Amino acid sequence: MTGASPSYRVWAVPGLPEVAPGDDLAKLIAAAAPDLADGDVLLVTSKIVSKAEGRIVAADDREEAIDAETVRVVARRGTLRIVQNRQGLVMAAAGVDASNTPAGTVLLLPEDPDGSALRIRTGLREALGVDVGIVVTDTFGRPWRSGLTDVAIGAAGVRVLDDLRGIADSHGNELNVTVVATADELAAAGDLVKGKATGMPVAVVRGLPHVVGDDGEPGARALVRSAEGDMFRLGTSEAVREAVTLRRTVREFGDGPVDPGAVRRAVAAALTAPAPHHTVPWRFVLLESPESRLRLLDAMRDAWIADLRRDGRSEEAVAKRVRRGDVLRNAPYLAVPCLVTDGAHSYGDPRRDAAEREMFVVAAGAGVQNFLVALAGERLGSAWVSSTMFCRDVVREVLGLPEHWDPMGAVAIGRPAGPAKERPARPVAEFIEVR
Repeated sequence: MTGASPSYRVWAVPGLPEVAPGDDLAKLIAAAAPDLADGDVLLVTSKIVSKAEGRIVAADDREEAIDAETVRVVARRGTLRIVQNRQGLVMAAAGVDASNTPAGTVLLLPEDPDGSALRIRTGLREALGVDVGIVVTDTFGRPWRSGLTDVAIGAAGVRVLDDLRGIADSHGNELNVTVVATADELAAAGDLVKGKATGMPVAVVRGLPHVVGDDGEPGARALVRSAEGDMFRLGTSEAVREAVTLRRTVREFGDGPVDPGAVRRAVAAALTAPAPHHTVPWRFVLLESPESRLRLLDAMRDAWIADLRRDGRSEEAVAKRVRRGDVLRNAPYLAVPCLVTDGAHSYGDPRRDAAEREMFVVAAGAGVQNFLVALAGERLGSAWVSSTMFCRDVVREVLGLPEHWDPMGAVAIGRPAGPAKERPARPVAEFIEVR
């Protein structure tokens, strides 16, 4: 009716039998809800989808089943694991469920929830002649929020996301980031009437036909945030291990600018590295302007060419080796970490004085490693190149650094031009000696 307030109705579908492997869910739902209409949305609990698809497996040890479904552990609290499963979902226990299933078995999530939703939608069209949207739901906890709610893990014929960016609000302000998770909102609405223990695993939403589309609509997979866009990808202790392995040497950079604030946060991380005698033996020279980078790199190139010519290298060999410095020249941002040995002890003994300096050099390496790992956490690629160590006097002169600052290479920084190559795992046992 014109002028009526927006509204919709949601109700649970009674009368569904216990679902068994091989059952046709569309036929069961059609028999229980023969009055479905075009534009309705069905909210189907994933558990009955899994049962119909035979996702019941023998598993005396639930943890083994979780292991098999896990792609990545995000966080761990005792025996509870939050993991990313093979469907891309980040959830507790990979969605492996030991409730409402025979003893000695567990229930896995549907192999392809979007495909499951499409089969139900197609089956209902054939059985009842209606075009309805399907959302396959499961129960999630959420970071920083207490309690559980249902979300969409599969969908067909539903506009799972409503992108409002570019639209003006009631005050004329343009919306810049608002993308509504419509499918999750529908799932939560259905959960209010399905409940967790009522034995009614299907609900219907009527009155929102605009959220129903065709078979070509993206499924619920579109709701899974990509690794690149996930600001909270890493967990707790797992974060440390993955952050370290996330750091790769990046030699090709994209055109995007580097946020100076991100580099400064990485410097702050570097300053937490262990150091001898309560000193802070690092300084970071940040070359943020193209002019400062070019002035330094040109001077370093000239010094390198002079060294190579003194070595008797051919001009062809000189040119080839100098091209190795392109990783620094092509980077949009450079940092030069410097070792400062203020606070070092002097023993008057060459052996102990050499060990003292080595101790500071090791600390400098730890600081640079912290710096590189923190850059990776900021989604910045980096390459630590040793060039400045071979022409320290030149670097100090060009950058106007104190005589006692020792440049410890240069770090090229920028947005990676592409994904990092897979790095083969090294057998840990080959690098360990136990005594």
